[in-house]
Amino acid sequence: MEVKANLARIQAGLQPGVTLVAVSKTQPDEAVLEAYAAGQRDFGENRVQDLKGKAERLPSDIRWHMIGHIQTNKIKDFIGFVHLVHGVDREKVLKVLNDEAAKAGRTVDALLQIHIAEEDSKFGFDAQEARALFDPSALAAYPHVRICGLMGMATFTDDTAQIQREFAGLKALYDEGAALNPHWNVLSMGMSGDYTLAMAAGSSHVRVGSAIFGTRNY
Repeated sequence: MEVKANLARIQAGLQPGVTLVAVSKTQPDEAVLEAYAAGQRDFGENRVQDLKGKAERLPSDIRWHMIGHIQTNKIKDFIGFVHLVHGVDREKVLKVLNDEAAKAGRTVDALLQIHIAEEDSKFGFDAQEARALFDPSALAAYPHVRICGLMGMATFTDDTAQIQREFAGLKALYDEGAALNPHWNVLSMGMSGDYTLAMAAGSSHVRVGSAIFGTRNY
């Protein structure tokens, strides 16, 4: 496995201030540890069972990112340790996150997921729904969740211009929210196939899996 070399290549191309989230979903512990040994600390998982298991087995200073579609009945399984929740895609998730974080005695950082792709399989708020949550007074109902930005996934396509439009639209929406919430500092967009376009559009966090670890192990 060429994890160390792949990681070094990607890190060398990151723009200043961009956080690389190594997407370790479906990967064995050994692959995560190889990246960890090379200095990587931010890892992303999309299945709660895998996230919980790896968090229990692997080094405690790893910052775990929940990047997948969230089933609310499983939030309690990661709320105590998760570093950042990328996929708050509906208000029910926001409510349960808040309730479970309160029980855990913590405030959890999270992102509003915006549906920017021309694909029905993607999840997220539309722009109008998201704007309703930009007002700090609207978020006051969720004191144990700290919304610190937005996340989105572009359409899976070879049309570079379309991807750039989608990322630009998300950045513009992020700027609207940041004007009302000065503490916002995360715009999570870009994956293995389009993270360079995402960085050019202003992404602060890129989620890269196969370009680091190779083919996923299903």
